[in-house]
Amino acid sequence: DIAGAALSERVGHKVLIRPAGRGALKRLAALAATNAQELTRLNAEGAALAARFEALEKALDLPAGELNRIECFDISHSAGESAYGSCVVFDRQGPLKAAYRRFQIREARGGDDYAALEEVLNRRYRRVLDEEGALPDLVLIDGGQGQLRRAQAVLEELGLEALRLGAVTKGAGRRAEFDRLILAPGGHNLALEPESSALHLVQSLRDEAHRFAISGHRKARQKTRNESILDGVAGVGPVKRRQLLTRFGGLKGLRQASAVDLTAVPGINNALAERIVNHLAKEGHRQ
Repeated sequence: DIAGAALSERVGHKVLIRPAGRGALKRLAALAATNAQELTRLNAEGAALAARFEALEKALDLPAGELNRIECFDISHSAGESAYGSCVVFDRQGPLKAAYRRFQIREARGGDDYAALEEVLNRRYRRVLDEEGALPDLVLIDGGQGQLRRAQAVLEELGLEALRLGAVTKGAGRRAEFDRLILAPGGHNLALEPESSALHLVQSLRDEAHRFAISGHRKARQKTRNESILDGVAGVGPVKRRQLLTRFGGLKGLRQASAVDLTAVPGINNALAERIVNHLAKEGHRQ
């Protein structure tokens, strides 16, 4: 059966699973079957990922086992505000989420994706070099020829021109089957068929980097909204605003608090508490 086969593969010898009777033995048998199904799923996912790495190695004309760590970058913002960059990392076992990094854009002007990408790459790899951390076997960026040239210039400035570099770019109509991989130096297109496992791997990286970057600027926007909701309430400055949000665990808890609850915060008297409750009620009706 599936459970016996999965366990046999894991331990290296044949495992027989006999039907359980009642009570504890039956529950243990059900747990073993569930674990075996999970092992089977993980083994299948691992095999698929290994096949994708191997396909990308072939597409890049690299020796087998050459690609072990890939890092992918994306920039995300909302109309130029709350801009964040992301770096996600995959190895042959899948996403290395402990190695993910998110960067709040500090220097690049709003909406300048090129400058934001330069800033993120500089911050990422200067730190890696300073700390003698692991360098990737392939760097991918979400973008086109312009982003690729900027990324290449940053890596050259850092003395990392030997790193393999590519850009995952959208094709005609922004349809996934027309996505392309552009390689540096030279900026030539790598021909990858829509059903190619290599293309699926770089798309997975690009999509994960985009998801991670978007989550960063969404959190920043929400934090800004939470902090600005009390703007206009006389007597509530930055310090009291932070105290209120901290005391009640955020905006949701603050909205649920009564005027009496609010007076438990230092510096909030009855009159101010009433003004805050009324203000939040009005803001709630506007949303």
